[in-house]
Order: sequence, then structure tokens, then C-alpha cells
Amino acid sequence: MLKFFEVEARFPEDAGEIPTPAVSYVAQQVKVAAEQWAAYDWSGRAIKRHRMEIRGAFGFRECTEDDQAQLAEWLAVELCGVELNRDRLAEAVVARCRKDRLELPAPGQITRLVGKAVSTFEERFCAATVGRLSAATRSRLDVLIAEDAGADQESAGGGGTFFTELKADPGALGLDSLLAEVNKLQRVRGLQLPPELFADVSEKLVAGWRARAAKEYPSDLRAAAGPVRYTLLSTLCHVRQTEITDSLVELFIQLVQKINTRAEKKVEGEFNKELKRVRGKEGILLRLAEAAVAEPGGTVRKVIYPVAGESTLKALAAEAAANEARYRARVRTVLRSSYSNHWRRMLSPLLNALELKCNNTAYRPVMDAIDLLKRYLDQPIAKEGAFFDEAEKIPLGGVVREEWRKAVVDERGRVERIPYELCVLVSLRDALRRREIWVPGANRWRNPEDDLPPDFEDNRDVHYDAIRQPQDPEKFIEALQNRLREALTRFDTALELGTTGGVDIVKKHGEPWIKVSPLGKQEEPENLVALKVEIERRWGTIDLIDILKEAEFATGFTGEFTSVATREAVPKAVLRRRLLLVLFALGTNMGIKRVAVTGKHGESEAVLRRVRHLFVNRTNLRAALVRLVNATFAARDAAWWGEGTACASDSKKFGSWSSNFMTEWHQRYRTGVGAGSPE
Repeated sequence: MLKFFEVEARFPEDAGEIPTPAVSYVAQQVKVAAEQWAAYDWSGRAIKRHRMEIRGAFGFRECTEDDQAQLAEWLAVELCGVELNRDRLAEAVVARCRKDRLELPAPGQITRLVGKAVSTFEERFCAATVGRLSAATRSRLDVLIAEDAGADQESAGGGGTFFTELKADPGALGLDSLLAEVNKLQRVRGLQLPPELFADVSEKLVAGWRARAAKEYPSDLRAAAGPVRYTLLSTLCHVRQTEITDSLVELFIQLVQKINTRAEKKVEGEFNKELKRVRGKEGILLRLAEAAVAEPGGTVRKVIYPVAGESTLKALAAEAAANEARYRARVRTVLRSSYSNHWRRMLSPLLNALELKCNNTAYRPVMDAIDLLKRYLDQPIAKEGAFFDEAEKIPLGGVVREEWRKAVVDERGRVERIPYELCVLVSLRDALRRREIWVPGANRWRNPEDDLPPDFEDNRDVHYDAIRQPQDPEKFIEALQNRLREALTRFDTALELGTTGGVDIVKKHGEPWIKVSPLGKQEEPENLVALKVEIERRWGTIDLIDILKEAEFATGFTGEFTSVATREAVPKAVLRRRLLLVLFALGTNMGIKRVAVTGKHGESEAVLRRVRHLFVNRTNLRAALVRLVNATFAARDAAWWGEGTACASDSKKFGSWSSNFMTEWHQRYRTGVGAGSPE
């Protein structure tokens, strides 16, 4: 009893709770037969005296009902708002009891104590949330899930149909998707949720209730108690309003890129067909290339001029320059046509739906240009409305690029609206991606100053030291430039010496392009071959689900999957098996139905789908991945694997730090840095 209390800070409930080896070891120490433990009296006066003496020896006291009530209140006030996992709440109770020298309650009592604390907190949270909602807003939330809600109830978004649409992500990239998101955002705003509804609540708590609401059906919400129903709906609508704003900005950024890319592809196709019709040029270029390859050390006058004279070369250069200028002009023409005939429909809904702000005076021209466009939204573009009023102060610098000046400003100095709107949208896209312009109500595209620590201005030097960067921007830029120069110098030297390993500078789509030759098949390391042979000798062929199971046993990542329901009565061992089956079904793309009918696990398809419905969401998956990756790094021997980390992408679109210059890249569609900036 003494040793058990020393380890567990509580007494065992029965003799079977103490492992047999521990009983044998202690019996050997005190020279008493181990069988005597089975005869111990668990209800007499002796055990009470023993417990009292043991508590006194460790300085603990018995945990009374008042102590448990205080612990439940402490959990409800301090922890339930920031921690949703009940196992971690139970761990907090254990730590608090040890700190206060309180004998731990029995495991079942701790579970009930945590449940009481969570219930108390949720009642208070729901009451506080409902207290901040007006009667009109609560009525609109009821209409949102009304059984007979129809299209005539537009004040709250239309009812059950809109409730389903509200939870859906945007469709395929296109103008219709953007307009649908604008409409969805306006209808959510029509609910008129207070802007500071959850200002004093942790994001984790709001996200947990939002996940719970997303899994509910309208009928379930209608059957719930009023405070719970309004809290679920308000958290869902509050978070979805932010998510829809983010998706709207992302759709706009991608659409502007798409408009430019489509125009360039169309013009490139036209010019490629035209170039094929020019005769003689290919022969001249071929002879020039052969002469240069035959005598690479010769001068231009001795090697190139005999093949094609100076006048011919000048004519080719002039033609190429004319083609480039004509190409850019043609791109602008195609852009203008496609924008005015199709894409311009997004301008008015987008500017009306998004509020744009800027903290940097350098981007004030873009903001002034946006204000100008808003004033002209209702004016039709006809002959008399094709230009801005000459009395308007129209910002051009920082908005209209030099190559677009002639297309925007005519010979009389008038500014044409269509090409100017295109330039404004491109400048807005670039500013949004650099976070120079931000959107209130968004999360990813929010005010960048919100990402800074609260004490950043007071302790700027401390935070800069933490990231190992100088406070002087000139020094930061100079260091980057030096690194770039050194890398380019090494590359230039390697090109000259021919030691690049196949890396070369070529032309692609008429632009310089660094070509990296693909690596040949490498020999498999001897140690890896030996490791594979030994693994196969010991365990044979290992099924993928066995690897997943062993990873879970080693890390316990299924503990990160918490239910969005209010409670869960499934035993942990059963839940662990069901979660592994569900994760295997989703990760291998086999599907839950096929996994349910395959194997001897005894789980039905309905049970697995219920686990998928309640436990598997983005937050839980991310938490499980964090635990798995951290455990992998902790177990990895640096002597074998090194200190570096690596990641791979199987032809997927991936994102990086949002303030980085390269915010996205896709090898297949060539979007991002290196793919060419918008016109």
C-alpha cells in the first residue's frame, strides 16, 4: 500500500490492482510470504489505520467532497475553455492534487469530476453566448435550420438548403465559384452576429464547437436545447464567415492569375502558328548555331558574320523586338476583351463584399485606385462612360505598369476604365499576396500586425535575437544580396569549368531557363539492403495496416482524436481499433465500406462511419500528425540519419510560409515563382 501510494498518490481499490511481480518483490523485502497479500482485509479498521499512517508519512490528506467540488470549479474556470481533451483534463487534476498534497480520487471519480466540470463550463459558455445574441439574430439562426424553410426566407439565408451550402467548400476555380462565395458571405453576414461574440474565448474552443456543429444535421440541432442550439449555430456561422472570407480572397488571387495565363497561352498559340509560316529564318539560325558550336573560341566578326552578315543580324533583332512588342500588345488586347466580356462581372460583388485596409503608405495609390473603382461601379461603360472623368485624380504610379501606360492613357491624357481596372486588380493581387493590403474578418489574410507578439514594440530586440535577424533592414537585405551573389558566382564558375553536373542555361518560351538534368538511377546503399533483408527475415512481409498499428502503439496518436459529441462511452481499446480501421480506409483510399467487409475485425460499416463522423476532422488529424512526427524525430539517431529534415510532394500543390516570396508552386500548372508574373 505504501509503495503504491508513493507512485500513484492514491490507494488501490482492490488487491488485483497491484501487479503480482510488485507483490512478490515487496514480500521478499519484508520477509513475508506473497500469498499473505490475498488475505489482506480491505474493509476493517486496520486498513483505515494503514491509510492514515501512509498519508501522514507523505504529508497528504484525504480528498473530501468539498475538495472535489473545488477541483471541478477550478477546471471549469481555468482549463475547460482552453483544453477540450478530457484525458488531459484528468491529468491536470492529478497534477493539481499532487501539488496540493491531496490524495487522488479513484479513476472513476476523476472521470465524473471532469465530466461535471465540462458540463458546468458548457452551460456557462452557452448562457454567455446566448446573452450576446439579440432576439432577431436568434430568430434568424432558427430559420437557418427550419424544417419548412424556403427561398422566401432570405433574411436568414434560406433554411436547411443554405445550412448545407454553408458547410461546403468552394467549387472548382472559376467566376461562378467566386460569385457563389460572395453570395454565401453576404447571407452569413445577414445573420448579424455580434463582431465581438467570441473575442474573449479561445480559438480552440470555438473550433471545437464549430466541428461539432458541422457534424450535426438540421433535425439534430432543432431537437437540441435552445442555448446549445444557438451556441452551435453561432460558432459555425462565426468561423465559416472567416473561412469564406479567406476562400474568397484566395479565389480572387487565383482568378487574376488565371486571366493572365489564359491570355498569354492564347497569344502564344497564335504567334507560334505565325512563326511557322516565316521562311528562311530557321535556316539562318541553324547555320549560326552550327558555326558557333564549331568554333566556340572565335570572335563574332570571324565566325558569325560570314554566315549571316551584320545587316541580316540587325534585321533579325529588329523583327524579334517588333514581335515582342506586338506580342505584349496582343496579350493586352486579349486580356481586355476577356475581362470586359466575362470576368468583369466579379468586380462589383467582390469590392462590395471585401473591406480592404492597408498599414503601409507605400500602397496608398492602390487603395486610392480601389476607392475610385467603387465610385464608378454603378456607371455603365459605354462610349461616354469608357473613360474616367477628367476632373478625377487618378493614381497611376504604383498601379499601372510602364508597359500598360499606352493602353490605359490615350493620346489626349484620358484614362480608360477597362484597362485601368485590370491594372488595379493585378496590383491588388500582388499587394494581398505580400500582406501589404489585408482584409478585416479574414484569418489567413488578416492584419499582419496581429501575427506579432503583443509586446513586440517594447521588446523588439529580444524577438529579433530569437529569430537571429538584424533590426536594420539594410543589413538584412545586404546579407541576402551577398548570399545571392556568392551562389551565382559559384554557379557561373561551375558553368565555365563544366562542373555543374548537367545543369545549364537554356531558352524556354523565349525566356532564360535553368535546366537541371534528371538524376540517373542511384545504387541502393549497402546498409539499406542489409536492413531490408534482416527485416524480411525476422518478420516477413509486413502489411501496411500493421505498420500503422505499430506506429500507434509506439506513439499513441489516436489519443489526439477527440469526439465532437458531448460524451463518448466507447471503451478506449475498441475506439482505438475503430480509429485505425477508419484511418487506414481513408489513407489508402480503400474506403470504409471495403474495409468493413474485409478482415476479421468484427466492426460494421455503420460503426466505422460513425467514428469517421465524430472523430476524424482537420484539427484532430493535425494534432495526431504532430505527435507522430515529433516521436519520429525523438527516436531518430542523428548519427545514422543526420540533423536535417526533408519533405516530398507527390505532384501536389503545396503552400509555404505566407510571408515568403514563394507562397505557392505547382510543377504541373507552373503557378508561383518562376512561372512568370501577371501582366
